[in-house]
Amino acid sequence: WASWCAPCRAEHPTLERLAAEGLPIYVVNYKDDPSNALGFLDELGNPYVAMGADRTGRMALDWGVYGVPETFVVDGKGQVVLRIAGPVTSRVFEDRLRPALEAAAAE
Repeated sequence: WASWCAPCRAEHPTLERLAAEGLPIYVVNYKDDPSNALGFLDELGNPYVAMGADRTGRMALDWGVYGVPETFVVDGKGQVVLRIAGPVTSRVFEDRLRPALEAAAAE
């Protein structure tokens, strides 16, 4: 996610809802000024358990990220079981993310 990313702003309420339901969300801030990133969270709330930073974009290249936001569901074995390019809207959550989370929890 990034403070300059309009789709990140659009998905933020969904992420806050998921965090309120107890889903731990780990995030990487992408090519962003740290003060802008913190300002974004001050304004909209911080639903994240932990946050890293990819100031140069190297991590995104290593993960094959197309753009921001992208979401990865990682199971208890450390395997990526779902990748979503674009914002996690309520519909994306219900249709794609929730089933992947349920399957990962069943592992």
